Amino acid sequence: MTRLERTARRLHQPVGAGPRACFLLAAILVVVALMFPLWQLTMFAPQYPNALRLDIHANALVGGNNGQDLKEINLLNHYIGMRDLAVEDFTEFKWMPFAIGGLALLFLRAVVFGTMKEFVDGAVMFLYFGGFSIWSFGYKLYRYGHDLSPTAAVKVPGFTPPMFGHKTIANFEVYSYPQAGTYLMAGAGVLVLVALVLAWRNRPEPESMP
Repeated sequence: MTRLERTARRLHQPVGAGPRACFLLAAILVVVALMFPLWQLTMFAPQYPNALRLDIHANALVGGNNGQDLKEINLLNHYIGMRDLAVEDFTEFKWMPFAIGGLALLFLRAVVFGTMKEFVDGAVMFLYFGGFSIWSFGYKLYRYGHDLSPTAAVKVPGFTPPMFGHKTIANFEVYSYPQAGTYLMAGAGVLVLVALVLAWRNRPEPESMP
């Protein structure tokens, strides 16, 4: 039996209850993540001692202080020539909920069919989704901070708001950190990894394959 044939057989071997349970829990976590913010930006300045806060969900921007903080942030952005933060400008909000739902379905498919192939498919798609989402978030931050109007009342050099951690922008101290939704997605990723490790450890030896 060639290595390719052994690999193909392993991919179609059923996995045990442990990996299936991990994928079931991962499916639940990614769905629950839709109910919580993924990221939060907090801005401190002398004129805003209580800070301005912006929560980023999978499909919405939610300002602190009952939405008033988002209006205040957009007012500040206007002075430096930055576009308003508007939901309709974020294409991610259109596809991300469907992508997360698709991940949950892939995980459930792996639970139902229960072969290594479905588990690998789910893990690869989760890795791709996570990597692309982080890149898209970073690119969006870069564009918002660099595509400034030349006719703005206040001229500032191009900047990139922090994706993670702290950055000083003009007289603002900006902090950016993941929130509950991202931690739930990370937990799902850990469960996916655990499931693959368990499935690999319990794989049948080549000589025991039919």
